[in-house]
Amino acid sequence: MAILDLVRWIHVIGATVLLGTGAGIAFFMVMAHRTRDPALIAHVAGTVVVADLLFTTTAVIAQPISGAVLAMQIGWPLSTGWILLSLVLYVFTGIFWLPVVWIQLRLRDLARAAAKRQHPLPPQYHRLFRIWFACGFPAFGAVLAIIWLMLVRPPFELI
Repeated sequence: MAILDLVRWIHVIGATVLLGTGAGIAFFMVMAHRTRDPALIAHVAGTVVVADLLFTTTAVIAQPISGAVLAMQIGWPLSTGWILLSLVLYVFTGIFWLPVVWIQLRLRDLARAAAKRQHPLPPQYHRLFRIWFACGFPAFGAVLAIIWLMLVRPPFELI
C-alpha cells in the first residue's frame, strides 16, 4: 500500500469516527436523559466521556494532519476554496466540541451526585443538557458539510 493510500485511509477513517462517534454519543446521551434516571445517566455519561476522549480526540488530531499531508502530496494548496472552507468549518466544530466535552463531564458528575443521594436531577443538569443538545446541531451540521466538501471538492475560491 502506497503511503498516500494509507494517509487517505486514515483520513477517511477519521472522518467516519468523527461522524459516527458524534451521532452515537448524541443518541445514547439523549436516550439516557429521557429516562430521568440519575444512575443510568451517570453510567451512560461516563461511557460517553471515555468514548469522546478516546475516539473523538484521536480523530480530531489525525484529521488536520492527514488532510494536510494529502493536500501537499496531491498538490492542492490549503488556500483552495473547499479545503479552506473545510478548515474553517473544522474550527467552527471545535468551538462547539470543546464546551460539549466539559458539559458531558459536568452532566456525568451531576447525575452521579444525584444518584448517590437518591435525589432527582438538579436544575443545573437540565440547563446544561439543553446547552449540550443545542451545541450538537451546528457541530454535527458542520461535520456533514466537511464530508460533503471532501467528496465533491466544489471548484470555488474564498481568497
